[in-house]
Amino acid sequence: MENVILIVHLILALCLIGVVLLQRSEGGGLGMGSGGGGGGVMTGRQAASALSRLTWIFAAAFIATSILMTVIAAKNSAGGSVVDRLGTAPAVEEEAVPALPGGDSLLPPTTGDAPLAPPRAD
Repeated sequence: MENVILIVHLILALCLIGVVLLQRSEGGGLGMGSGGGGGGVMTGRQAASALSRLTWIFAAAFIATSILMTVIAAKNSAGGSVVDRLGTAPAVEEEAVPALPGGDSLLPPTTGDAPLAPPRAD
């Protein structure tokens, strides 16, 4: 269920980005005009275009899936923080040193493993 909602959420995000990029700039942002020479007077009540309505629909669905994923994540949490769960996990023992095919170790021999020195001929 979570994966389906996540996939829908990602598709909505991509659709929202695409619809916003397709819309025509109305000007006014960052001091750039629309190039119309001031002839486009903004009225109080404008007819919403199809892209504008589609943007609102995608945005509402995106927010709804965001809230839904937050609720699902809250239900799946154990009620504690991640820091509380750090000490409860059993430690995984790793193999200290992997053995080579001849039975040798990758580490140098310790003093107990050292061969006996040949007798001195003094």
